[in-house]
Amino acid sequence: MGKLVEEFDAYRTKMNDRVMKTANTNIKRFFALDTTSYADGALDVKTKEMLGLVASMVLRCDDCIKYHLGKCHAAGVNSDELNEIFMIANLVGGSIVIPHYRRAVEYWDELNEA
Repeated sequence: MGKLVEEFDAYRTKMNDRVMKTANTNIKRFFALDTTSYADGALDVKTKEMLGLVASMVLRCDDCIKYHLGKCHAAGVNSDELNEIFMIANLVGGSIVIPHYRRAVEYWDELNEA
């Protein structure tokens, strides 16, 4: 696993643990809703993660992009599928998405090194 992936996973775990120590009921419910929304349903997990990645890119949230890239990788998204995801994200989001696209490609490359 590459340095970017290791650092992101470690920080996310550390801070989620910290947040949950003092989170009120509504925050805990929101986190649970986020988790359960990506479970299999009418759409499978892979499709939902691909949708999450497009939305994250359009919203330009690098942490969200990394998270969904990891989930897409775990769900079996291949590089050809990923390129189409990136195409849709850039089409919908416009050229302002390009810097996030670059960082996403770098992160994806590290995920594939593992």
